[in-house]
Amino acid sequence: MKTIVIANQKGGVGKSTTAVNLSSAIGMNGKRVLLVDIDPQGNATTGLGVDKWNLQKTIYDVLIGKHRVGDVILQTKWKGVSLLPSNIELTGAEIELVSVVSRETRLREALKEVKELYDFIFIDCPPSLGLLTLNGLVAADSILIPVQCEYYALEGLQQLLNTIDMVKKYLNPTLRIEGILLTMYDLRTNLSRDVAEEVSKYFGDKVYETKIPRSVRIGESPSYGKPVVYYSPESSGAVSYVQLAKEVLRCDTE
Repeated sequence: MKTIVIANQKGGVGKSTTAVNLSSAIGMNGKRVLLVDIDPQGNATTGLGVDKWNLQKTIYDVLIGKHRVGDVILQTKWKGVSLLPSNIELTGAEIELVSVVSRETRLREALKEVKELYDFIFIDCPPSLGLLTLNGLVAADSILIPVQCEYYALEGLQQLLNTIDMVKKYLNPTLRIEGILLTMYDLRTNLSRDVAEEVSKYFGDKVYETKIPRSVRIGESPSYGKPVVYYSPESSGAVSYVQLAKEVLRCDTE
């Protein structure tokens, strides 16, 4: 069993898109997957076709100790994929947990109850380095970092790497980088190629061979409540996420 947190404090880099589609593509491979949405925006929840506005219980209730995690998990309609959902209610958790003992480990402790039921647990984080993301980093074995192919791609990454080092030092000594994923890649532009080269120079073999392209279908699929790997399986975006899943599964067996 492996727990992978998907994080980058920079917004708009494809965290939720990657969480939804990588989870779904790995589920297609016969693996049991739990997607944990700890972003108050609830984009991963919506992306899996769950109505975040009418949820009776969410990850918020788990973090504040109101419900056990097993009572909140939902089975989705996608093969092998379960969901620990989120909505805007989660915004209050960061404030409420400030004075709580062991506030950084709430998610890790909660997931212990169900972790053996899954082959993979993916955690989708908010675009910040606050208490929610910290809970994700502490609960995970490794971190997958999506990096958008744009001019400021590496800006702020050093802050994330510093946070990872602090988490390793004080809270989760075995945390490691699972991989760096280049998103919104456009082979036709020098910028995408330059960013890919710069990221590879910095992170070496930690960069996935698979690059996620700019794709209309990826952008459309959440509005239909479907992962793109189901919504438009022949599209370039879907094919790329299926390929990424193979890379992640290959790494898991090595």
